[in-house]
Amino acid sequence: MCGIAGFTKLRFSPGRDRIESAVHTIIHRGPDQQGVFESPTVSLGTTRLKIIDLDSGDQPITSADGRTVIVFNGEIYNHLELRAELEQRGHRFQSHTDTETLLAAFLEWDTDCFRRLHGMFAVALWNEADKRLVLARDRLGIKPLYIAQHGDDLLFGSELKTIFVHPEIDRRLSLAGLDCYLSLNYVPAPYTMVEGIEKLRPGHWLEWRLGQVRSEAYWRLPFSTPRECGIEDAKAELDALLRQSVREHLLSDVPLGVWLSGGLDSSTIVHYASAATSRLKTFSISFLGRTFDETAYIRRVAEQYGTDHQEFDLHSEVGLLDAIEEFAYYFDEPHADGGALPVWFLSKLTKRHVTVALSGEGADELFGGYLTYRANSYARWLRRLSPPLLRASASAAQAWPVSDEKIGFEYMLKRFLEGSLLPPAQAHVYWNGTFSEAQKRALLAAPPPGAFSSMVGELARAGDDLPAYLWFDQKYYLPDDILAKVDRMSMAHAIEVRPPFLDHRIVEFAATLPAHLKIRGARQKILLKELMQGKLPPADLRRKKVGFDFPAHQWLRGPLRPLLVDTLSSAAEYAGLFRPAAIEAAMRQHLERRANLGYHLWGLMMLFMWMRRWRIQAAPAPEILPSRARISSSI
Repeated sequence: MCGIAGFTKLRFSPGRDRIESAVHTIIHRGPDQQGVFESPTVSLGTTRLKIIDLDSGDQPITSADGRTVIVFNGEIYNHLELRAELEQRGHRFQSHTDTETLLAAFLEWDTDCFRRLHGMFAVALWNEADKRLVLARDRLGIKPLYIAQHGDDLLFGSELKTIFVHPEIDRRLSLAGLDCYLSLNYVPAPYTMVEGIEKLRPGHWLEWRLGQVRSEAYWRLPFSTPRECGIEDAKAELDALLRQSVREHLLSDVPLGVWLSGGLDSSTIVHYASAATSRLKTFSISFLGRTFDETAYIRRVAEQYGTDHQEFDLHSEVGLLDAIEEFAYYFDEPHADGGALPVWFLSKLTKRHVTVALSGEGADELFGGYLTYRANSYARWLRRLSPPLLRASASAAQAWPVSDEKIGFEYMLKRFLEGSLLPPAQAHVYWNGTFSEAQKRALLAAPPPGAFSSMVGELARAGDDLPAYLWFDQKYYLPDDILAKVDRMSMAHAIEVRPPFLDHRIVEFAATLPAHLKIRGARQKILLKELMQGKLPPADLRRKKVGFDFPAHQWLRGPLRPLLVDTLSSAAEYAGLFRPAAIEAAMRQHLERRANLGYHLWGLMMLFMWMRRWRIQAAPAPEILPSRARISSSI
């Protein structure tokens, strides 16, 4: 596990120490080894966290003929099988690392090699003779990769800060990115929060050759008509896939463990990992004394499987402010998912004991675990009411007193009724997001450019049914919220986190399942629960899902209030972009307990802290800057 950075130099002439500066910004991703490759036309850099082949395999790695160089971030779980095939084709290896295997695979199959990989990765390959740079990102977007064009040249890196080292790149706020962020809590690919910088889409490769750029998908997220299959056959197939995936994800030359939340997904990973290895280590965050604490479920699973278990209790006196202050640096762009806070402390705990952790990310998006999927179904019935009656119900719900619960019933009811007034596609993202379109218009000094509306239109065209919503969440919410959060918080502590549910074979299998094996009435993740029946403690299969975040509403009125007030008071600095009075009104409403706007305010706080940390320029209100032609526009 590493970080990568680099740039071409066809017309670009940075200083000789520029690549070292870029590498230094991501040294937290790979504190064990750093290296650079320089030629007249390209600079490549890497930082390495040693996981496989600790004694060799330092990067960059150059092919035997000296023509091709690789820098690589990730893990290829089937690299031994690929290596055996490549050896039969005449390739010889100097190390045991998967990086060298990938280099040989590229030499053998060019960009077709990416289809053969099982794993998570972001990679750069340079051919000196052809003056050709190839970048690629894994199918599900587990590992990040940022790109920017500077004239005829290309800049790239695992994190935005590798591009921020270049003073030639303006740090101007992307209004398209902001439009999406305020609605979604995250910035979806290909957008970022900086004009002119993009994320390479998951499942894509990009080629730069003497100033010409093209990009293609080597894998697309499956979205097809589900096949008919019985529950027993589906259970057997999922069981085999999980056994294989977890076994592959345990590949490591350093100690590893599992993140255990006590929920179905992480407990399932513990079950399969325990069958494949001895004396497993598990790590958890608790919220002792809170209604959403999962400690009893966590300890029940840890005891059943005899794991070496470690816990950290997250409360308001454990250095919250110090952790939050770090987010602006390690996140690169603002990220409003409150789950980042417990993941930060979980990563910190994990680092004391192991270097690799398996996690349960992805199961909710594959098998229908979120409450929003049920809300989509319920709203179809509710929309049969007359619009005036529905609006009256939503208005009446606003009189319900706010609570200090993390996500209380009153919060869910109000949000559900508000969403039911919206078209189905817009409602789906609203239930999991924050600002409505009306709130956004009141907040911003000028209308946004419509990037978010374009996303919603994409979902609307996909359909108003479960497969469409799962596909949309797998395409955007999973990589750009969930996986981005885990990557940044874990790599800030030099921890590699692997999600076995996101093996592409499991993703493809899940897409073929009929909806009734995922959700039926109030029952969710039916297939996964049926599979784990008799394996996990019964209480873990029956209980409601508990989100992995913190009580934002309460803590922003309490221990985080000074930070909130101080940060949002800087809104006047961005008066050309925001209406400071609207931000002040929202903060007053929340602090005076007239509304629960904790998630909205948390997102604004993360945004302002990030803009201040990276000196981001805001566009003037009257001027909606046209987005530069996107690198990925040819996709």
